[in-house]
Amino acid sequence: MAPILEVQGLTAGFPSADGTARVLDGVEFAVEQGEILGIVGESGSGKTMTALSVLQLLPPSCRVEAGEILFRGNGLLALGGREMNAIRGEEISMIFQNPRSSLNPLFRVERTLAQVLRTHRGLKGAEARRASIELLVDVGLPDPERILRRYPHELSGGMCQRVMIAFALASNPKLLIADEPTTALDVTVQLQVIELLARLRREHGLTLVLITHNLSVVAELCDRVMVMYLGRIVEEGPVAEIFDHPRHPYTIGLLGSRPTLGDHGRLNAIPGSVPDLRERPGGCPFHPRCPHAKDVCAQERPAHEEVAPAHWTECHFWREVAA
Repeated sequence: MAPILEVQGLTAGFPSADGTARVLDGVEFAVEQGEILGIVGESGSGKTMTALSVLQLLPPSCRVEAGEILFRGNGLLALGGREMNAIRGEEISMIFQNPRSSLNPLFRVERTLAQVLRTHRGLKGAEARRASIELLVDVGLPDPERILRRYPHELSGGMCQRVMIAFALASNPKLLIADEPTTALDVTVQLQVIELLARLRREHGLTLVLITHNLSVVAELCDRVMVMYLGRIVEEGPVAEIFDHPRHPYTIGLLGSRPTLGDHGRLNAIPGSVPDLRERPGGCPFHPRCPHAKDVCAQERPAHEEVAPAHWTECHFWREVAA
C-alpha cells in the first residue's frame, strides 16, 4: 500500500538581500496509513514549516523552490486555491500551537464548531448540535452541552486543546497534523492528551504527524521519529531504535538534554544555538556545534545512509559516534 503522505526533495525559503534564506533543504519522508510520525528538533529546525508546506499555508514571502508533496498519490503543490480548500480541513486537518489563540474569542464553542460541520459535512441546526455533542464526548469532555455554551476564555488550557482536536476531527480527516499539542499544559493534562490521541488512533485508524519538543511524548505515542536540524532530516527511524541507538550527534544531544527521574543536577545542553538561516554553514549543518566534527564536516554534506533496518542518518562519522 502506498504511503498516505510523501514529501520528496522539498526545498523552500525566504528571499533576502544575499539570495534565499532556506528554511527547508531537501526534506524527504513518507507517512504510512495509520501510523504516528513524530518530528522533533529545536526551534528553527523547520518542523512547523514542513507542516505548513503540506497544507500550503506558508507565509506569502516563503517560496517552494523544489520538490513534491503527494497526498494519497496526488500532487498538492500543483493545486489551486479552490482545489486545496477541498483538501485542507476536509482530508487533512491541523491542530495549531496555542489552541486558545486559534479559537475566536467572540464566539461560543457551539457557533464555531457548527460552522466547521456546516462547511465540511453539510450539517445544520439540530443535526449539527448532535454531531457537536458527539465530537466533544469523543474527545473526553464532560458535560458537552455546557462546553458548547462557553467562550474560549471560560475554558482551561486542556479543555481548549480537546475542543481544537474535536474541530480537527469534525470533517473525518484522513491525516491529522498536530503542532505542539501539549505545549503549555501541565504534565497531568499532557498525559490526558497523549492518551486521547492514542485512543483516537486505535478507534478511528487516525494517521497522525506529531510536531513536538517533548521527547517523552514521542516515546509514549509515536511509531517513528524524524529528527530535523536547520531544514534537514538528520536522522529518522523507529522510535525504539532511535532512542536506544542514536547515530547522529544532534540526536544524542537532544536525548541527553532530557531530565531524568531523580536527577536534580544541571541538565546537559547542546552548545551554541541554531544559526541564522542567512548564515547556513556549509557541509553538515550541525558541524559548528558538533563535538565530533572534523575538517570534512565543514566541506562535504554527509550522505543519507541506512545504518540499521529502517534507520537512516546523515553523519560522516556515525560509526565512531555510536561506539
